[in-house]
Amino acid sequence: MEQKLVIYNTLKREKEVFEPLHPPHVGMYVCGPTVYGDGHLGHTRPAITFDLLFRYLTHIGYKVRYVRNITDVGHLENDADEGEDKIAKKARLEQLEPMEVVQYYTIRYHKAMEALNVLSPSIEPHASGHIIEQITTIQEILNNGYAYESNGSVYFDVVKYNKKHNYGILSHRNIEEMLNTTRDLDGQDEKRSKVDFALWKKASPEHIMRWPSPWSEGFPGWHIECSSMSMKYLGTEFDIHGGGLDLMFPHHECEIAQNTAAENKQVVKYWMHNNMITIGGQKMGKSLGNFITLDEFFTGSHKLLSQAFSPMTIRFFILQAHYRSTVDFSNDALLASEKGLNRLLDAYARIDKVPLSETSSVDIASIRQKCYDALNDDLNSAITISYLFDVATTINSAIGGTATLTQGDIDEVKALFDIFLFEILGIKNEASSNENGLEAFSKAIDLLLQIRAEAKTNKDWATSDKIRDELNKIGFDIKDGKDGAEWKLKS
Repeated sequence: MEQKLVIYNTLKREKEVFEPLHPPHVGMYVCGPTVYGDGHLGHTRPAITFDLLFRYLTHIGYKVRYVRNITDVGHLENDADEGEDKIAKKARLEQLEPMEVVQYYTIRYHKAMEALNVLSPSIEPHASGHIIEQITTIQEILNNGYAYESNGSVYFDVVKYNKKHNYGILSHRNIEEMLNTTRDLDGQDEKRSKVDFALWKKASPEHIMRWPSPWSEGFPGWHIECSSMSMKYLGTEFDIHGGGLDLMFPHHECEIAQNTAAENKQVVKYWMHNNMITIGGQKMGKSLGNFITLDEFFTGSHKLLSQAFSPMTIRFFILQAHYRSTVDFSNDALLASEKGLNRLLDAYARIDKVPLSETSSVDIASIRQKCYDALNDDLNSAITISYLFDVATTINSAIGGTATLTQGDIDEVKALFDIFLFEILGIKNEASSNENGLEAFSKAIDLLLQIRAEAKTNKDWATSDKIRDELNKIGFDIKDGKDGAEWKLKS
């Protein structure tokens, strides 16, 4: 590969040159949603982060098998071994079958991802469709001595595992500290230690979702699904496992323990985690009740929003920050992102208006590799976007007569936007996606400006001003220049 990607491996707490196990093939698994409610901004960040990685790996020549799961069973209310299954609870409250809840919110999640221009994964397995594989993995862990059965449930023996391996290798947590700080939970008497976690839970009489197993009629624990499904589709050694930072413990820590206990080796080479989106400095999440759904962003219906924001504004907002940095949501930050994105798209739309010159006053040729260098440095989309803003400034300067560009420069400028803004960063150019309607729309405005130009030539200032003022009222910015008037929609 011409481009040498460096990524931050959370497992080692350092950046490493990405070297896949079986080039040019790459196996990537990312934890997807638990489908019991509408997606919010917090769910959007990992989807867009790993969509960027998927797009970039594909762009630089890798053949990527991207697996992103749907959790539709086993995720209990408190992310531990207590409480009600989140989907079963939603089904009970709404008097629905659990799979009706799953179907409804999975469809809505897919629609939101499509709006955000998030590419579909290669495979999207459901936990409920892989019960057999989960039972098989649990049996392997039992056979290897790292789990035990108790009253029809099966628990992972963390203390025994830690004697030979390192439970806490990812999160850097100390098991002794965990033993001292972990509170007692319901059903604790079934466990040998309070840090042990469920691989299989015996279903109580009222539990709706249940399957037969060698140990009881019950359901899998939350963590085992990702171990089983990732290894089924990517093998017992694969390249990348991704997800939000909030999943590092306990979910991903437990995955590593399960993988190692079942296979006697590390299964994942690179662990990658995006940081949180916060609101008022606090993590945005359903459990905290401080989330804004994607629908509320798209319609502007939430009280914290001054207006509706397009899916591309949301995507651009997330990409303007490095994926490992915290992003604090605010209405003002979204407005700034909207303005910035419009500036880039406006500049792209004006490329054809750049006058040709025999000489170049700007170094365009070096920008492409600078954009690659930024992405190669742990997917630094924020720096890449800053270079695109520089290109937008150059376009406007050339049109304004303070910079000169050759035909080669103009071709390269267009390519920079096509490659980095649209293909890799995944921004949809809404104007070009509706070309037929836009063309007729543009011709109508251009006709009005032509009539206005004729009125000015005839010194009919009243008509000229009236056309300008009326266009301003209905949302157009009109700018007079030496080569005539230009228009754009107000942002």
